[in-house]
Amino acid sequence: MAERFGSGVRVRTIAVDPAHHTRIPRYARGKSGVVVESGGRHPLPDVRSQNLPDPPVEAVYAVRFAARDLWGAGDHWVVVDLWESYLEVDG
Repeated sequence: MAERFGSGVRVRTIAVDPAHHTRIPRYARGKSGVVVESGGRHPLPDVRSQNLPDPPVEAVYAVRFAARDLWGAGDHWVVVDLWESYLEVDG
């Protein structure tokens, strides 16, 4: 299956606050970043944590964020591994 996002694509994370477990960190929700690379395909942990059968398998991407965009300060980068359903094209 072809991956939706290639390296260098600017993405925005979804802004969610589910009642169940999610692997998208609160500090990264609704933020823009750039895909660095794909990390393969893995079961979506949000579904697995609820003990539901057959969790979807999705591409996982390493996404780079400027620290200042996440916390308002900092001159470094932060890379977060995020499942495809957490991302949308930014712009």
